[in-house]
Amino acid sequence: FARDPATQVIQKVFPCDVIARVLPARTGPRLEAGLKQRVQALNPFLEDVYGRKRILRQGVVPAEAVLSSPLYLREVDGMPSPRGVRCHIAGVDLVRDHKGDFLVLEDNLRTPSGVSYVLANRAVMKRVLPDLFSGYAVRPVESYCHQLLRNLRWLAPEGVSDPTVVLLTPGIHNSAYYEHLYLAKEMGIELVEGTDLVVDQDQVFMRTTRGLRRVHVIYRRVDDEWLDPIFGRQDSLVGVPGLVNAYRAGGVTIANGLGTGVADDKAVYALIPKIIRYYLDEDPILPNVHT
Repeated sequence: FARDPATQVIQKVFPCDVIARVLPARTGPRLEAGLKQRVQALNPFLEDVYGRKRILRQGVVPAEAVLSSPLYLREVDGMPSPRGVRCHIAGVDLVRDHKGDFLVLEDNLRTPSGVSYVLANRAVMKRVLPDLFSGYAVRPVESYCHQLLRNLRWLAPEGVSDPTVVLLTPGIHNSAYYEHLYLAKEMGIELVEGTDLVVDQDQVFMRTTRGLRRVHVIYRRVDDEWLDPIFGRQDSLVGVPGLVNAYRAGGVTIANGLGTGVADDKAVYALIPKIIRYYLDEDPILPNVHT
């Protein structure tokens, strides 16, 4: 550890294990199918519980398990989601049991974090062990940021052909700030804090040296309650006043959408197999950890 005297930020050494955890190609298709299935079920679940609530009215999932969750945001109940998607980025944690089988430990749908370490680790490995990648067909990961930016641009409000995308960070003291900076640089978008944005007539603008610039999509790394002091925590210094109203009015798209945390609530986690069967009429490919 080392403290930077200029910023008082503690700099940490990035640990990198040069002995790679190898996953054979045959495990990939099942893992990929299982993760896709999970997200494909959680998105209609979110759309439903903030809409018609069919799964609750039919008793498939206990209503109290959802509506009593502190992560369920009644303020966004009934709000349509841009393009019908509320969870745009998912961070699903996997573990292996004593038999070596993969299980899902938890779903992270609010502000999932950690992908930058995958990308940075791969870059280090390629420099340290170049022969490993020239001698074997290692599946690449470098396209992640390009695909993420494409998806974020796709979320722009209707009629916007060249959207402005920004990454909203709480600031340098956040534990994941390295990732915020890394992803913004790799995608070629602006890294902004709450004070860099202003809302006017349900549209969001970014302060620049050339004046205000319209923002169409916000990849937010700020939790719901801190996102807008009018909407959530009034003492928030990292949010943007009026942002939620702009989101409601369709003036800006926020990824992930507000209220997605109810789908990664620990009580809801135990119900995911039922949710998959209800919306997809399929058995779960990847099981939960027994709880």
